[in-house]
Amino acid sequence: MDDLRLMKRCIMLAKKAAGFTSPNPMVGAIILKGGKVISEAYHQRPGTLHAEALAIKKAKEELKGATLYVNLEPCCHKDKRTPPCTQEIIKSGISKVVVGMIDPNPKVSGKGIKELEDAGIEVISGVGEEDCRRLNENYVKYIRTGLPFVTLKVAMTLDGKIATPEGQSKWITCEKSRMFVHRIRSSVDAILTAIGTVKADNPQLTSRIKRGRDSIRIVIDPNLEMPLSARILDVPPQTFIVTKAFDSSMQNTELLKKKDKLIEKGIRFIEYRGNLDMKWLMYELGKMEITSLLLEGGSSLSAHALEDDIVDKVLFFIAPKIIGGRESFPAVGGKRFRRLEDAYVVKNIKVRRFADDILVEGYIHD
Repeated sequence: MDDLRLMKRCIMLAKKAAGFTSPNPMVGAIILKGGKVISEAYHQRPGTLHAEALAIKKAKEELKGATLYVNLEPCCHKDKRTPPCTQEIIKSGISKVVVGMIDPNPKVSGKGIKELEDAGIEVISGVGEEDCRRLNENYVKYIRTGLPFVTLKVAMTLDGKIATPEGQSKWITCEKSRMFVHRIRSSVDAILTAIGTVKADNPQLTSRIKRGRDSIRIVIDPNLEMPLSARILDVPPQTFIVTKAFDSSMQNTELLKKKDKLIEKGIRFIEYRGNLDMKWLMYELGKMEITSLLLEGGSSLSAHALEDDIVDKVLFFIAPKIIGGRESFPAVGGKRFRRLEDAYVVKNIKVRRFADDILVEGYIHD
């Protein structure tokens, strides 16, 4: 069988656990012997067997002379909950390993391949490398920087509007587009929105797909305007409010009472002083092991994120509708560029279609 085809199968297997492996990467593994696949597996959750070890365990025949395909370099370090995959591979009798990409984790980063080669196992690396890197783009950025990979999602009309002058935005895009967004929500660690969106739409920001999961929700709410009846407060797993720091010496006792009531509801707070620096917020989220973040808000949040240079990837859904009017809400607010050469440039564009909607996907940072 073709190496690239089998690597793509590894990626498909790995995607079955999208949203469930963080802060670990998504990994799929296949064992080939005598020209046929005899075992395959994927890493399911932190603390469970890695894909390679699970594929070896599931194999029902002798593995001597077999080839292992895996989209990420096998781990070799011992300071974790599961044994090193390199040792499991060596003990199994597998004679060849085909690797999609080197693990950027400095605890591995080529050491796993060297250990296998030192044991006499042939290793081929870099097969389908770009696809493997895209699969784990959240993990790659987090390992290298300690910061979450940030995706900005926007749903807009043909004329670049996200809501009418009255704030109506349900629904700009079609059901197929919205279901795709639910899958994205299920795959990320957290979703970031702003209080304006909460007050206007009263969203839950949950994932309504079969076998999906709900992510942490984070609301930027500088002045603690959060309605106690907001639906976003009442769904698991957790909601955080990012707000200006204040203490009991403040005169506004109503705000203090509201904060106490929110704490009683299980809401946690991230507090800041002065103006909110989005890069600082990303650092704080990184410390919480949030490796991926989906931005779903209005034009102000989109502008703030772009201006503070935290956005890695964009998903712009374009519906075949025209709202018109200067008072309608634009996709991105904030400051404007006077020179075209200063505009944000989106690279590595992919275009997809959902019924009559168009999704433009690309990267600000690549």
